[in-house]
Amino acid sequence: MAAIIPIPAFTDNYIWTLREGRSAAVVDPGDAEPVREYLDGEGVELVAIVVTHHHGDHVGGVRELVGRRRIPVYGPAREPIPERTHALREGDRVVLGELGLELGVLDVPGHTNGHIAYTGRDAGGPVVFCGDTLFAAGCGRIFEGTPEAMWASLRKLAALDPATRVFCAHEYTLANLRFAVAVEPSNEALAARVERDTALRERGRPTVPSTIADELATNPFLRAAEPAVRRAAEAHAGRGLDDDVAVFAELRAWKNAYR
Repeated sequence: MAAIIPIPAFTDNYIWTLREGRSAAVVDPGDAEPVREYLDGEGVELVAIVVTHHHGDHVGGVRELVGRRRIPVYGPAREPIPERTHALREGDRVVLGELGLELGVLDVPGHTNGHIAYTGRDAGGPVVFCGDTLFAAGCGRIFEGTPEAMWASLRKLAALDPATRVFCAHEYTLANLRFAVAVEPSNEALAARVERDTALRERGRPTVPSTIADELATNPFLRAAEPAVRRAAEAHAGRGLDDDVAVFAELRAWKNAYR
C-alpha cells in the first residue's frame, strides 16, 4: 500500500508523492525540480502524474517530468492540463497498479471551473487529495466559479467519512486559523487546534493532512450553518443573510480582505 510523502515546493506548496517500493506518482507537481531531486535521491521511478486543476503552481512541472519518461497524466476533463492522457470527471476511477492504489474522482468546482478531487484509501484509512478547494481550516479563493458552486463542492467534501485525511496543496493553516478565530472566538476545538498546529510549525512539521472531522469542528467555511458563524458573518456584513450560501459568500469575501 502506497505511502504518502510531502515534497515542499515554492514557498508553501506540497507536492504529494504516493510511493510503493521503487514506484511513485505525484499529485499537482507545480515544480519539477524538487520532484526530480526526490526521485533521483531515492532511486524511485515516476509512474504517473495526478492533477486537480490547471493553475501553474499545480501543473508547472508536468512537461519536464513527462519528458523524463512517457507516463500517464490524469487531470480534469474541463481544464487544459499539459500532457494530459486521461481526462477525468466525477465517477471516473484512476487505477495506479504499481502502487496498489485506486482513486475515485469528485467534481469540486469553485476555485476553478473544472477542479476535481481524488478519494481513496491507504493503510491508514480514507484519504482525499483536494488541491485548492478545501484547505486546513480554510478554502480556496473563488477565481472562476460561484459561491453556490464552491459551497456545493465543500459540502460534498464535508460528507466524506469524518476519518478521511485531507491532503490539500498548501501550508496555509496558521493564517487560516487566525481568521477562523476571528469568526468563532469561543470555539474550544478551534483553540485546541491552534495550539496543536502552531506547535507543529514551530518544529518545522506540516500541519496537513488534517481530517474531515477536524474541518467540520473548526473550519468556518464548512460551518456556515452554525449559528455562531452565521452571527459573525451577519455582523461583518452589517445585514441579515438569507441562507448558508450567503453566509459562506460573506465569509469568503471577509477572508479575502483579512490581514
